[in-house]
Amino acid sequence: MAGRRLSLANPRSISISKPLLLLLSLFSLLALFLLISPKIPTTNPNRTTIAPIRYFPSALDEFLSSSNPICSATSSSVQLNDPFISRREKERLYGTLSDPWAGSRVLQVYVYEMPSKFTCDLLKLFRDTYKETANLTSNGSPVHRLIEQHSIDYWLWRDLIAPESERLLKNVRRVYRQEEADLFYIPFFTTISFFLLEKQECKALYREALKWVTDQPAWKRSEGRDHILPVHHPWSFKSVRRFMKKAIWLLPDMDNTGNWYKPGEVCLTKDVILPYVPNVKLCDTKCLLETRPKRTTLLFFRGRLKRNAGGKIRSKLGAVLNGADGVIIEEGTVGEGGRELAQHGMRRSVFCLSPAGDTPSSARLFDAIVSGCIPVVISDEVEVPFEGLLRYNRMVLFINSSDAVQPGWLLKYLRGIDSTKIREMQTDLAEYSRHFLYSSPALPLGPEDLTWRMIAGKLTSINQCIARSTHMEQGPRFECTCKAGNNTRVRASL
Repeated sequence: MAGRRLSLANPRSISISKPLLLLLSLFSLLALFLLISPKIPTTNPNRTTIAPIRYFPSALDEFLSSSNPICSATSSSVQLNDPFISRREKERLYGTLSDPWAGSRVLQVYVYEMPSKFTCDLLKLFRDTYKETANLTSNGSPVHRLIEQHSIDYWLWRDLIAPESERLLKNVRRVYRQEEADLFYIPFFTTISFFLLEKQECKALYREALKWVTDQPAWKRSEGRDHILPVHHPWSFKSVRRFMKKAIWLLPDMDNTGNWYKPGEVCLTKDVILPYVPNVKLCDTKCLLETRPKRTTLLFFRGRLKRNAGGKIRSKLGAVLNGADGVIIEEGTVGEGGRELAQHGMRRSVFCLSPAGDTPSSARLFDAIVSGCIPVVISDEVEVPFEGLLRYNRMVLFINSSDAVQPGWLLKYLRGIDSTKIREMQTDLAEYSRHFLYSSPALPLGPEDLTWRMIAGKLTSINQCIARSTHMEQGPRFECTCKAGNNTRVRASL
């Protein structure tokens, strides 16, 4: 009898092998999934999140109390020994074969290591005298509060010199060789020296700083065009800054009246407007929700009513608005008590008046923004920070001075804005406030970040002017200097 063969078509044999094949298929799919699936990074339980410091005295005290070598080193030399960091810097600057334009996305900044009398000694002087808030300027403003308002030089410098591992900004990087630099940062605290040193001592220090900087080979090569000079207070460096007018000035505004800046010194072509440091604390999302039903004041102002130049508009506004229903107009300064009163008033108001001061700008604009109070700017010549990056008409009202001083006009205009529009502007204030809060560490989309973005936009024209100066006579056709009358423009879109 012939042997029996198992037929593949045997129904019984198929019923046994199908579950086995299915099981093997499932195991195969599972193994394949484990091989190709991305690995989930594990969180380091020992790493803690450090909240940014936004209060200048606190940030300064933390900085000076730390082991940072900048203010404790006995030698001014800094060495870059890590070859991997050096190679990474070159790749960022010059790009790579695969991405030759990579370097164009990161600004390379060389920070001058100036003698401590221009830097750390002045910071220590501020810290050690900070509690002497009775020290007032001629117009009654507390000196140390004014220094805080204009402390942009500290915040930018602090971020640049921080270890790269601690920095959060990726659009700017400190380099340690001048030949690799796009820009040169001058870390001289001109506002502290102006307010806290005796007049003649301050002028002597200004002259020393001028000589120190202008003797640098990089300055001579470009005539200072690629150098960044923080002079945020209009009195800062005033006695000698005309000799550095080709540098990039960091300013509170342009002031085309001629009271502070002479014709040909400042213009939007080369300079950058930076926001004041707010005097009041941030009203965050929780605060905004809590204060929204409490905003029963229509229009609020607290400050000095008698000012010079364009600031004379303040006394006119006070005469027109004082005593009106829903309006609070108070005389005051930014002292400790004044700070609390201003913060309370702004958080109880829908609109906050921000007229011109001695210069076209006012710190009150930024106090209002971080307080969730819609700013009403009455200053026909004001330049606002980061214009072109930020849309101010979403959160700020710009009013012509001639309209604002007409009896009844301003209040009628404000009362005519519907509640939906007010709610939208308040929401935008909450979103935009982060652009005006300096901090350590500097945060992405903060004012430090936007400052470098604005400067990056000028870099091509700066390099063009440096190149042209080597072969072209600097006459009327040179087009690389500020001219009288070209520092402002009409804000038609707002």
